[in-house]
Amino acid sequence: MTDHANHLGQPIGPPVDDWTPRPRPDGRSLAGRFCRLERLDPARHGRALFDADRQDETGASWTYLPYGPFERWEDYADWLARMAPQEDPFFYAILETASDAPAGLASYLRIAPEAGSIEVGHIHYSPRLQRTPAATEAMALMMGHVFDDLGYRRYEWKCNALNAASRRAAERLGFTFEGVFRQAGVYKGRNRDTAWFSILDHEWPAMKQAFSQWLAPENFDEAGRQRSPLGALTPPHS
Repeated sequence: MTDHANHLGQPIGPPVDDWTPRPRPDGRSLAGRFCRLERLDPARHGRALFDADRQDETGASWTYLPYGPFERWEDYADWLARMAPQEDPFFYAILETASDAPAGLASYLRIAPEAGSIEVGHIHYSPRLQRTPAATEAMALMMGHVFDDLGYRRYEWKCNALNAASRRAAERLGFTFEGVFRQAGVYKGRNRDTAWFSILDHEWPAMKQAFSQWLAPENFDEAGRQRSPLGALTPPHS
């Protein structure tokens, strides 16, 4: 609902004052305590990513992606060579601080500077990165860059509606579920219904505080286990 109306009495959206199209991602590195994100460079990151991904012996991490798993280095290298130069999707390699080695990928995509809308996707974490503080911090860094540095209004997460793990991750990270687009695509010869999630610019400050609290050193014990889950710090979904 809206409290705004035009001269005909029709409801209209509230004004967005002094709006200008937002900058596109520029490839700057994003650094945190547990990880660092660098613009994907096949020569620097490729082989280490392939070796890390090979730890997923079943290929389960690739099930809902439109590509993979890659059995041969040559096939993965060819895919990286095609993806890395693109501006949309705009890929980052995720490097663990402890090892300074690449362990995952993520990208910005469906970048719409004129609307201030951008999506995070093509997320693929090797087993070494999955369910670690670095995995969460990588998402927080990408979100913070979008809202704090680039000034976008809307950050999207979309996934196969059958991908329960991705849906849980979106909600844990503060995204609000918006619905399912039925028969939204075909991947690997199968139908895809797509679940949509978003977080908006006015919701970001509370999420930023939640990430800061969760990632703080005092939230982890001597064995590196979290004391408080992120879900306990995340504000309620609107």
